[in-house]
Amino acid sequence: MKTLRLEHAVLHYRIDGPADGRPVLFANSLGTDLRVWSALLPLLPAGLRLIRYDKPGHGLSDAAPGPYTIAGLSAEAAALLDHLGLRDVTVIGLSIGGMIAQDMAARRPDLLRAMVLMDTAAQIGTAQMWQDRIDAVRAGGIASLAEAVLARWFAPAFHRDRADELALWRNMLCRTTPEGYSGCCAAIAKADLNTTTRALTLPAMAMAGSEDGATPPDLVRATAEMMGAPFHLIEGAGHLPCVEAPEQVAALLTRFLEQTA
Repeated sequence: MKTLRLEHAVLHYRIDGPADGRPVLFANSLGTDLRVWSALLPLLPAGLRLIRYDKPGHGLSDAAPGPYTIAGLSAEAAALLDHLGLRDVTVIGLSIGGMIAQDMAARRPDLLRAMVLMDTAAQIGTAQMWQDRIDAVRAGGIASLAEAVLARWFAPAFHRDRADELALWRNMLCRTTPEGYSGCCAAIAKADLNTTTRALTLPAMAMAGSEDGATPPDLVRATAEMMGAPFHLIEGAGHLPCVEAPEQVAALLTRFLEQTA
């Protein structure tokens, strides 16, 4: 296992692919760890250097004291790229991972070549909505939110046809530390990236699941439009299209990687 010691936590990361491959960084969603990309990676072109990591309090990473900020989370992602000596990176961000990608593109343009935004936006929800979620975690733990979260993560067909797998995703969510989950909720609550995202000029693409109950497609499309980036709708998928429709996502990513080579 690979680790990076940060100021307040130890970050867990993983690298697959050749050392001289084109670097691609994956930033995960709230309540998931780096395994959220597992079905997608084997479908991507050979020869890429694929970097995944766990945000604080997620997966195997330490839970740094909260609350967090998107700027702080993007600085940690940038620190990982600096640690690895990487530049010209394509970052693929899912949900809060997409907010991290947008912020890193604005603050550290020297690191990035291109960006893919998946089921995310420049601003998500309201501060009160996220505070309500933090309060619910404090009162009843993440398990008290699990059914509502899973309903947003996956389309009805997934719940009906893949019940055993759904149980594993519930376990992943519930085993996220309360500190890490609440800290990321606080980061999203305070984040308004509209001004900086609108000013971005790097090549970008956005996509969203048609059944996404967390970041509805119109919200994701609006963020793409402010950047002049193409938007793709993944029919029949929820908030995690890399899980529900990995073949379709891989085809879009492969084409984008070819266009930004």
